[in-house]
Formats: sequence, C-alpha cells, structure tokens
Amino acid sequence: MKDKERLENLLRRDKAVISEECEEAAVRDFAHVAEEYFELDGEMGFSVREDRGKTLVTVSFRVSRVKNFTRLR
Repeated sequence: MKDKERLENLLRRDKAVISEECEEAAVRDFAHVAEEYFELDGEMGFSVREDRGKTLVTVSFRVSRVKNFTRLR
C-alpha cells in the first residue's frame, strides 16, 4: 500500500504546474501584500492550473474590513 501511495504522490508532483514549496512561498507573499490593504478573515485560496495553453493563477480570500489610507504627498 505504501508503494502505491508513494507512486501516486510522485505522479501528482510530476504533473503539478507549481511545486508545493513554490506554492507555499507564493501564498505567504500574496497574503503579506493583501494584509497591507485588507483585514483578512480566514485562509487564502490559491490555485494554479493550465487553461487553454496558458497558466491560470487564482487567489481568493475573505476580508472583514478594508484598510483605508490617505495618500501622502
């Protein structure tokens, strides 16, 4: 059974558009930027997939409020 699970994991990683490590780093970076503008409410959704020969990246998150700020001159 462990061999089957290991093979499935290898195949899934081989077909992945983005590595797990890269995805984790991207989510951290997007969350950091989002927190500059919003108060986040929960986890950030993140997906990368192939779509019509291009790579489609989707980032989604819920916010409890928008952090308004004034422009400094």
